Amino acid sequence: MLKFSKKIKKGGKMKKIMFICTGNICRSAMAEAYMKKRIQEEKLSILVFSSGIYANNGEKASNLATDVMKDYAVNLKEHIATNTKDSNILEMDIILCATEGHKQLLLQMYPNIKEKTYTIKEYAYGKDHKNLDIKDPWGFDRETYKFCAQELVLAIEKIIEKEKILTNKKNKI
Repeated sequence: MLKFSKKIKKGGKMKKIMFICTGNICRSAMAEAYMKKRIQEEKLSILVFSSGIYANNGEKASNLATDVMKDYAVNLKEHIATNTKDSNILEMDIILCATEGHKQLLLQMYPNIKEKTYTIKEYAYGKDHKNLDIKDPWGFDRETYKFCAQELVLAIEKIIEKEKILTNKKNKI
């Protein structure tokens, strides 16, 4: 079981978000790294993690994912894949899946997380968004990875805005 830091913010624990995909070497790795960068820039009190339903623990991010994320000033060289079964998924406040298929698999594995599990796009844009999946770039070319990264970045920017609004509301209470 991975140990996660238990940083405490004034007034309580920090929110924990986990991104989920298949192998934790492309989509969820890119999402985690970009979200961490943006959280630091915005000074939000959120911890971010990622895992893969079928991940091989210890695997590095794919070379193309690492290369493409340099365009966003994000370093994936230190990323290490984690299998969801070996993560602290049950401690998360929000779980964001790359696809509806990942979401359904997770809910079969952990039925008690239903209220906090979404696809990335569902959480960013709402459940009525026309396509809730972010396609797996694994095995494709750099252009496919670029498109995937762009989809993730746009969704994460929406999520960051949502979290800023929630944080501001919480601070006013």
